[in-house]
Amino acid sequence: VRLVESGGGLVQAGGSLRLSCRASGIIFVDSAMGWYRQAPGKQRELVATISSGGHFTNYADSVKGRFTISRDNRKRTMYLQMNTLKPDDTAVYYCNTPAPPYEDWGQGTQVTVSS
Repeated sequence: VRLVESGGGLVQAGGSLRLSCRASGIIFVDSAMGWYRQAPGKQRELVATISSGGHFTNYADSVKGRFTISRDNRKRTMYLQMNTLKPDDTAVYYCNTPAPPYEDWGQGTQVTVSS
């Protein structure tokens, strides 16, 4: 399994970023997927999930209404559009299957939101 996240960066509060996740080594079209994040000193948390066909999504309360998860199965890629970013969104963001996640995590992509 290989999961490669990209798109993170430094942004001011209120700004936007779009993360991407490229997956290989799994049957992507049959896999529900999710975005996780881990802030310094905190446990990794699942913030958004999407069904294999992309028709069903779910969000943590902390990001609901601001983040949008999507996927392109032809490209084996998943996305996370993050709007109205807050300093509390600062974390390393990872992609993986939601339950249970694969043991092989990617390197993640750092998102830093300045106030």
